[in-house]
Amino acid sequence: MTIRVGVFGAGGRMGSTVCHAVAADPELELVAAVDPHYSGLDLRTVTGVDSDISVGRDGDALVAAGVQVAVDFTERSACCETLGFLAANDIHAVVGTTGFTDDDLARFGAAFTGSNCVIAPNFAIGAVLMMHFAALAAPYFESAEVIELHHEHKVDAPSGTAMLTVQRMAEASGDWTPDPTTSEVVEGARGGEGPAGIRVHSLRIKGLVAHQEVVLGTTGQTLTIRHDSIDRTSFMPGVLLAIKQVADHPGVTVGLDALLGI
Repeated sequence: MTIRVGVFGAGGRMGSTVCHAVAADPELELVAAVDPHYSGLDLRTVTGVDSDISVGRDGDALVAAGVQVAVDFTERSACCETLGFLAANDIHAVVGTTGFTDDDLARFGAAFTGSNCVIAPNFAIGAVLMMHFAALAAPYFESAEVIELHHEHKVDAPSGTAMLTVQRMAEASGDWTPDPTTSEVVEGARGGEGPAGIRVHSLRIKGLVAHQEVVLGTTGQTLTIRHDSIDRTSFMPGVLLAIKQVADHPGVTVGLDALLGI
C-alpha cells in the first residue's frame, strides 16, 4: 500500500524538488500540494510534475486528500503554524525547515501525540554522517571550529546543521582549548560561540547550495571533515526515507540518526 503524501511550499525550490521525488517513488503517492502563492493552479504548471492536482491555499487541502505524511520546507513562522495543524489532524510531518527554538521543539513534542514528526536540519545522508564523524573525533582533539556555507537566500545563521554538529561535539567532549583572541579588528571576526565555546562561522555566497567543514586540531595534526551538497536532489534520499519511516518513530524525532541506526 502506498503512502499518501502532501507537500507544503510546493512552488519553492525545495518544495518542487520534493514533489518530483515523491511522484517518482513507487511506494509513495503525491495527492496534495499547498502554496498560497500558486493556489488554484495545476501542480504541473507550478512544478513540472505530471499531475493534475490543484495547488491548495492551506492545510485543508491535505485533509481533503487524505494525506498521511506532509512534508514542509518553508520557513519557521509558517512551519510552526503548519505543524500545529498537522498534529491536530493526526497527520505525520517531515520537516526540513530550520531555525526552531527549544521552546518550539517542546511545543511540537507536546502536540504530536496522535501522529509523529521528523525534523532534520539536513536531509543529506552524507551530512548526517559528517556530524556523526565529528562527534566521534571530538574527544581526541583539543581545538575545533565549524564553517558552514550556504546560498544567498538562507535567512538563518548559523545553520541548523552547524548548531546540531556543535551540540553533538560538545556532548562528546567539553574539554576544548580556550579562544586566545583578546582583540577583534572587525567585530564578529571570530564567528559565533556555540556550546562548549566551539566557534561557528557562516558564509552566504551566491552559487552555493549547502556545505560544511569541521576543522579539528591537536598537537602536530589537524582533521578536516567536509560535506558538500551540490544540488538539492542530494536531500531527497533522506526525505524519502523519513516519509517512509516517520510512522515508526513516536513523537518528535530531531535528525536522521535514529532512522539510519547511528
